[in-house]
Amino acid sequence: MAIQYKIDIMAELKSKGYSSTKIREEKLIGQSYLQQIRHGELVSWKTIDTICSLLDCQVGDLVEYVKTSE
Repeated sequence: MAIQYKIDIMAELKSKGYSSTKIREEKLIGQSYLQQIRHGELVSWKTIDTICSLLDCQVGDLVEYVKTSE
């Protein structure tokens, strides 16, 4: 996959005080999206928007394009 996360999003959320439990209880991000993030899979723009809001960052701080040789 050419687009990947630049940071460990779950670790960064945790460092900002957002544990998986808190995220689920406050219904900030759905469980299925949390699983996708843990597995390095890309999520919806809405979820990226939520993550950027929680981490006070830009999309470019989260993802990057990595050219793959084919």
